[in-house]
Amino acid sequence: MFKSIMTLLRGRAHDAEQSFADRNALPILAQQIREAARGVETARKAVAVTMAQHKLEKENGQKLLTQREQLEGRAIAAIQQGKEELAAEAAHSIAFLETELENSRKAQAEFASGIGKLKIALRKSEQRLITLQQGEKLAVARDRTQRLVHQVPGDDLATLDDAEATLGRLQSRQQERELTRDALLSLREQDAPGEIVEKLADAGCGAPLTISGNDVLKRLREQASLAN
Repeated sequence: MFKSIMTLLRGRAHDAEQSFADRNALPILAQQIREAARGVETARKAVAVTMAQHKLEKENGQKLLTQREQLEGRAIAAIQQGKEELAAEAAHSIAFLETELENSRKAQAEFASGIGKLKIALRKSEQRLITLQQGEKLAVARDRTQRLVHQVPGDDLATLDDAEATLGRLQSRQQERELTRDALLSLREQDAPGEIVEKLADAGCGAPLTISGNDVLKRLREQASLAN
């Protein structure tokens, strides 16, 4: 008996919830669209910030490249003049610059890839928002028309109203789920095994991650000997 009573109470609560949703479908939809619009605007700003960071990183990479080229030319001149101490010092600086330049190139590649994905997600969200806004206008117009029709004596459109309300709730839920899914996908980050790569490189497994000054000095001496 108690189980039947609880089932009945849950059924009535569900009916009351559905009735409330039906009566307030338009205000609920309007609020959902406002929240979706704010989410799209936030995503748009995030894309703009990422693009600005990408531009700054490209400028930093170009600056590092220019510094390396200038220092390399002077180091070769030092070798040609027999100033080995200065050449060695320059070689260590070049090694540092080349490591920084490689890191900058990797960062630029990640920015470029991330911006492409963000733009795709943003375009999809914007299109869904436009569809929602258009659907809201149609729903408002339909609601007003139905209210006028209900005022006409002898016309009973209760079944049609129920069907449209059911369809509207279904479409709203489906669109909300799609927007949530796209937002989660755009925010998902890929894990990078950077730490294990560094440990393996430090242990002598594979090519080193950084460039040594001795390697650069060897290369500069070879260039200097070719230039003579």
